Amino acid sequence: MFTLRIDNYGQSRRPYRIPTKPAGNFRVFSPLTTDYFVKEGEKSFPALSKNLQKGENVVQTLYILDRIQERGTGDTAKLYPELSLYNKTRNAEIQTFLAGIYRKTQVPDGFGPLVAMLIQNAINPPKTYFDPNEEIGGAIVSYLDRGRIIV
Repeated sequence: MFTLRIDNYGQSRRPYRIPTKPAGNFRVFSPLTTDYFVKEGEKSFPALSKNLQKGENVVQTLYILDRIQERGTGDTAKLYPELSLYNKTRNAEIQTFLAGIYRKTQVPDGFGPLVAMLIQNAINPPKTYFDPNEEIGGAIVSYLDRGRIIV
């Protein structure tokens, strides 16, 4: 377990323990690492790109990219070539974060893989502690709602 003192954030003097494994239907990542890369924005893209290419810390890297997109400190659509390496993944966590990024960036090439993930999960439901189809379905609806896809 990683121990972090909350008083670093000026909230309390009691220690807080961050679980290293999922503790339900959510994930917890190091806030110090995440905040650093999010503040750096697009300057952090080379390092994050390298993580995706090598397959290292993929879920955390996707989480950081999602936060960068949310905060507006960078355009994660620029990393679509690296993100697309995971379009056929069966990992529910990667699918969830990837769908969240595609939902926010509206990369035109992201729609097809989202539909493929949804079909793949309908045929072989993932055995995990949460359902990635909620985020995947929401991303698909977002594409259709914004008129990015012609039906």
